[in-house]
Amino acid sequence: MENTTALPIVVGVDGSDASLAALHQGVRLSKALDLPLRVVTTWSHPTTLDGGYAMNGWSPERDAREILSTTLERAFHGDPPPHLTSAAVEGLPSRVLLDESKRAEMLVLGSRGHGGFVGMLMGSVSSACAQHAHCPVLIVRDRDS
Repeated sequence: MENTTALPIVVGVDGSDASLAALHQGVRLSKALDLPLRVVTTWSHPTTLDGGYAMNGWSPERDAREILSTTLERAFHGDPPPHLTSAAVEGLPSRVLLDESKRAEMLVLGSRGHGGFVGMLMGSVSSACAQHAHCPVLIVRDRDS
């Protein structure tokens, strides 16, 4: 039975294998603790050197929603748990996730997402969240990395 008054387990995803591993761990935790699950990805408008937006028909929000949809499809093959909600939220990843942590029982993240430097054990977003979140943080390492 789902606990509808409890704070959710929040999982940050970016389409990487590490974020998919974090999502699988988040699902296990939400089931074991009878908590809702919230899956979040972020997007922002990149700026050009002159301060304008680099768009040319490209939509970062649409891309983020596609990444979220693809990640959920990879994880659940069209059958997500009933206690799952998801959102593509505008903002920088660490800021969005730190804000989400204010209303979460736990924040679950992959150790490394897309971008950054190959070989780092922990990315800048997971590091910032581990240091500044308002709830416990679980950082999941992709077993294949």
